[in-house]
Amino acid sequence: MRLAAPALAYFGLVFAIGFGLGAVRMFWLVPQVGALMAGVIELPVILFASWLVATWLVRHFALAPGRRALSVGALALALLLLAELALTRAMGGTVAAWLDGLARPEGLLGLAGQVVFALMPHLTARRSSAA
Repeated sequence: MRLAAPALAYFGLVFAIGFGLGAVRMFWLVPQVGALMAGVIELPVILFASWLVATWLVRHFALAPGRRALSVGALALALLLLAELALTRAMGGTVAAWLDGLARPEGLLGLAGQVVFALMPHLTARRSSAA
């Protein structure tokens, strides 16, 4: 089962988009509307981007719905969480602070979005195989 290439592609493309959106959220939206509302505004945008990337991924790597697509999403999610943690550490944060942030309402919203991100390759493959 070749998972690394599609998982890395999915993670990398969505992470790059999310990095840009995260900068907008942190420096512009959060001061204007607060952390939770900024997350509510950002979430549909990043999920739409995830859907677009997953649609390309399914076609490019011929992913069918099922275990392989779910595994690609799970590996991409693991990479995403590791990248978030690495960024937190690089900016002087601690693992405990990162975990505490995930337990806040805005963190839980983001985590729920990340679960949907992980499922997106499977859901997209399922949709394309039904069409």
